[in-house]
Amino acid sequence: MAAALGRLSGFRNEFHRCLSSRADGLFELTDAVLCADGPVRSLVELSLASEHRRGHGGLYAALNRGRVEVSRLRRALAGL
Repeated sequence: MAAALGRLSGFRNEFHRCLSSRADGLFELTDAVLCADGPVRSLVELSLASEHRRGHGGLYAALNRGRVEVSRLRRALAGL
């Protein structure tokens, strides 16, 4: 169990490093999507999730200006 948690923590750290702009906002948005109870119907709904601590303005800023280094994310996923 501890080994699995260590791998998950390592992946989360690497995923955060794949986010080159507005990283914290995108990271919290990802957590909100993954932890949502059921289907997500709107972005505003995600901004109300406890995992997303920035409010709806931060959510839109992350989506509009955030960047993901796709090749680095592919390598991180392949490494699992």
